[in-house]
Amino acid sequence: MLGLVKKIFGDSNERELKRMLKTVEKINELEPKTESLTDEQLRDKTDEFRTRLQQGETLDDLLPEAFAVVREASKRTLGMRHFDVQLIGGMVLHEGRIAEMKTGEGKTLVATLPLYLNALLGKGAHLVTVNDYLATVGKETMGRVYNFLGLTVGINLNGLSHEEKQEAYNCDITYGTNNEFGFDYLRDNMVLYKEQMVQRPLYYAIIDEVDSILIDEARTPLIISGQAAKSTELYGRADHFVSKLVHEEDYTIDIKMKSVTLTEKGVEKAERAFGIDNLFDHQHVTVNHHITQALKAHAIMKRDVDYVVQDGEVVIVDEFTGRLMTGRRYSDGLHQAIEAKEKLKVQHESMTLATITFQNYFRMYRKLSGMTGTAKTEEEEFKKIYGLDVIVVPTNKPMIRKDQPDVVYKTEASKFRMVVEEIAERHKRNQPVLVGTVSIENSELLSGLLKKKGIPHQVLNAKYHAEEAEIVARAGQPGAITISTNMAGRGTDILLGPGVPELGGLHIIGTERHESRRIDNQLRGRAGRQGDPGSSQFYLSLQDELMRRFGAENIMNMMDRFGFEEDQPIESKLVTRAIESAQKRVEGNNFDLRKVVLQYDDVMNQQRMIIYKQRREVLESENISDVVLGMIDSSIERLVQAHCPDEQVPEEWDLQSIIDHANGTFLHEGQLAEKELRGKEKEEIVETIKELVRKLYLQREEQIGPEIMREFEKVVVLRAVDSKWMDHIDAMDQLRQGIHLRAYGGSDPLREYQFEGFEMFQQMIESIQEEVSTYIMKAHVESNIEREAVAEGQAVDPNADAVKKPIRRREEKVGRNEPCPCGSGKKYKQCHGAS
Repeated sequence: MLGLVKKIFGDSNERELKRMLKTVEKINELEPKTESLTDEQLRDKTDEFRTRLQQGETLDDLLPEAFAVVREASKRTLGMRHFDVQLIGGMVLHEGRIAEMKTGEGKTLVATLPLYLNALLGKGAHLVTVNDYLATVGKETMGRVYNFLGLTVGINLNGLSHEEKQEAYNCDITYGTNNEFGFDYLRDNMVLYKEQMVQRPLYYAIIDEVDSILIDEARTPLIISGQAAKSTELYGRADHFVSKLVHEEDYTIDIKMKSVTLTEKGVEKAERAFGIDNLFDHQHVTVNHHITQALKAHAIMKRDVDYVVQDGEVVIVDEFTGRLMTGRRYSDGLHQAIEAKEKLKVQHESMTLATITFQNYFRMYRKLSGMTGTAKTEEEEFKKIYGLDVIVVPTNKPMIRKDQPDVVYKTEASKFRMVVEEIAERHKRNQPVLVGTVSIENSELLSGLLKKKGIPHQVLNAKYHAEEAEIVARAGQPGAITISTNMAGRGTDILLGPGVPELGGLHIIGTERHESRRIDNQLRGRAGRQGDPGSSQFYLSLQDELMRRFGAENIMNMMDRFGFEEDQPIESKLVTRAIESAQKRVEGNNFDLRKVVLQYDDVMNQQRMIIYKQRREVLESENISDVVLGMIDSSIERLVQAHCPDEQVPEEWDLQSIIDHANGTFLHEGQLAEKELRGKEKEEIVETIKELVRKLYLQREEQIGPEIMREFEKVVVLRAVDSKWMDHIDAMDQLRQGIHLRAYGGSDPLREYQFEGFEMFQQMIESIQEEVSTYIMKAHVESNIEREAVAEGQAVDPNADAVKKPIRRREEKVGRNEPCPCGSGKKYKQCHGAS
């Protein structure tokens, strides 16, 4: 077998496969001994392995025995014995790599080996699939092996209650879809009580169809959005109210802190105007917030200084350079407040509550691995983005499928006519044919042509996974004609019916080349499984998109010169090679674009990790008074630093502004007077205010009781973090959309985004600290306070459009004269569109 490996795969895989073959020999040597065990003795091996792990052995130490045990359990429960190459696939997955295994090589069975081994640690092992159907089938069939060996198996599907999800995640092994695992992570970071969380820390995952999930889906973020947009009406009401307030009497301005504080008289006016008892009651956080932002818009933000109004929109002016920052919006509702002040249409605030890309979700697993029939063409991306090597696992039997050269026709109409003729010809011989199309539109067009010829057939287009899997599984029966879009029935084996091998096996027809060679290889890979005969051929036209983009005109001229008829094809390896070369260029461009997208998303991801980590600490801590007092201390230090800068002499310090702000935010009006601060050093001023605040804090705690105070602190912190984070997601999204324009000014958009994103994050943290400080020290506290979600969210399925229209997966369209999305500042046609 090793000689065959060398011949097929050369040196790159050879060393790794050679090393793994030694372990395969060890597993095979253990087979007679393992076969002799009773069912009970075999099951007891699980407890023995766990004990040995506790005593210091590693998973690698246990691997040969564990794999031998799983192979024996599979023979007894499923009647299936793992081949040697499947044992190699299991090792590749255990080592946190990608196993490229051809269609029909039994990837589902391969996964049982590393899942069992890694589940022994009790940290949870996940098998991630592309749809619920494959997850259910995997869990039900392979679950028999795990249950036989004493492990628990769960399934994580959409629509389960959080108790059912907790149960699924607490199992040793959990099957589910990429969407559901990702959404659960986001939902866990929105819960109000730690008991509502469902996931454990992410330890080990195997991703089935890894190329589909980590590459095709990589540009589509998972989003949890609010059920309804926030009302913009409150901005108008708040704007109308603050326009009547009087400076010094109703509010004080702190220019250096860029803050405005209502006086007690101002607070009373607000309570009367909005018909509420207590503006600082936590139920009225939203009203208070809108009033504060409207005050800022009127008292601090100056038109033509801080912002300009252009084409009915508020555009921010960079305070350092005076440059217009198109696409950037003030966060935390300030932009909307300015729009209300300027009598412009108030834009709806985004209701994205949480978002993450698959790239950043799956990179959180301690150990990640994947399997697919097609990964080698994207090896560079897997390595650079995820740190995953691709190991090509040899087939159990030699591949004998015949891949014929592409045939190219002048027009799309002539191409489809010839496809129908080819299908009719093979149908006469009773040979099954599977036709791949790039869109529903094309599959329906072809279906119509076959109906006219009276040829019976099935059409699949990735809408109904369970039914389609059954139809695809029957596509190898004598005389079966199946038309399928690229996505339909993926992950399902096609078994050849009686007499079909003698007819040449399943014949694959591709009706267009995809811009990724991998998708074409997936289609071809549906035939020739497990040493079966089969054949494949692509039918192209010069009107196909990929052909039009790469040199179709030259070929058209050549065909005209040589007098080719419309139905006369070019069949040449030269054409096939030219197309593959074009595909490589497109793949390179697409990889570059995805890499740039990830670089931007990494900025947001770092921030997400910080917020989620701190939020989780709040949920898991019994007492967060230290956190709250730390926030108050930071707010006080910032206040004093702003008004007592190092470059000023103490006589020039603005003590009155410190007093106004402190009394309005932390203390009662009149509690702090100038004489208490006059003549003190900066550090002494900070300590004086902190001491007063601590005294007041302890009084409040005594009044309402420590237990209620602890819960109240969590209510305030969670609400502040969630609402500010939600606004920050929106602000970062707005910044991202307009940042590529900075390239025209000679700046690097990514660096600008990193710098401004960090600045905005700092501002958000400060804003959270200010809000927490104010409410902890000022709010009216009820005895029956409850944590409430800032907004009810629902998951937005990133694949919703794919159900309606499973057109080929590709990057967003970029016009040739538009700026290149990579941020270089060049036109797309002169940069990543140049090829």
